[in-house]
Amino acid sequence: MKVIASYNLKGGVGKTTAAVNLAYLASARGRRTLIWDLDPQGAATYLFRVKPKVKGGSTKLVGGARPVGAALKGTDFAGLDLLPADFTYRNMDLDLARSQHKTGKAARALARLLRELADDYDVVFLDTPPSLSLVSENVLHAADLVLVPIIPTVLALRTFDQLAEFVDTFDHDRPRLHAFFSMTDRRKALHREIIAELPRQRAGISPTTIPALAVIEQMAVRRAPLPCYAPKSAATRAFEALWSEIAELLPA
Repeated sequence: MKVIASYNLKGGVGKTTAAVNLAYLASARGRRTLIWDLDPQGAATYLFRVKPKVKGGSTKLVGGARPVGAALKGTDFAGLDLLPADFTYRNMDLDLARSQHKTGKAARALARLLRELADDYDVVFLDTPPSLSLVSENVLHAADLVLVPIIPTVLALRTFDQLAEFVDTFDHDRPRLHAFFSMTDRRKALHREIIAELPRQRAGISPTTIPALAVIEQMAVRRAPLPCYAPKSAATRAFEALWSEIAELLPA
C-alpha cells in the first residue's frame, strides 16, 4: 500500500480538488483506493456525498479505541472508499499529543492507523488541512509521496521551500515531494514565467499545470469528481497527466 498526501502550508491552493480527482482516477484504473479526509471542514467528504461523522471522533480513532476500518464508508464509485472528516478533527493535535504520552511516537500515530489497512488498499490519499502541526507532521511521516499544489506566485513558492526544508530535518523515511502548478492562468505573465522556469531550476516540480477553470469549481455543485461530468475538459486531461506521473513514481 502506498500513501499519497495532498498537502501545502497554504490554504485555497487546490489540495482537496487534487486529492478527490486523483483518488477517483486511481480507482478507475483498477487500484483499490481510499481517501482520508483529515480536514475538519470536510470538503472531500461533502463532494463524495458522505456525512462528515466518525463514531467516537478523533479521540477514539487516534487513541485506538475504535478500529479505523469501522469508520470506512463506500462511495458511489467502485474501488473507492472514504474515511470521512469529523468536526472533532479540529482537536486531533491534542489527541496526537496524548498518544505521545502513551507510546512516545506522536508523529507516527497516523502511520500506525494506516498499517491496519495495508491488506485492503493499493493506495491511500490523505486530504490534509493547511497547517504545520502534529497532524501535518504525522501526514508527512506516513506518506510515501507528498503532492504539493503550487499557485505560480512568489509567496507560494516560498511555502514550498519551507516544506522542503522541514522534510529535510527528518532523520529517515523522508517522503518524496512532487509539486505541481495549480489554479494557473496563462494570461498572467508571472504565471507563464514561473511555469516555464521553475521545473528547470528545481527538482521535484512537475511540468503539469492544473488550469483555473470554472468547470473545476462546479465540483462543489455537482458533488462529483471532475472526470465524471467533464471527461473531455482540459482540466480533466491535466489531472490524468498528473496521475500518470504519480503512477510511474509509485508502481503497482
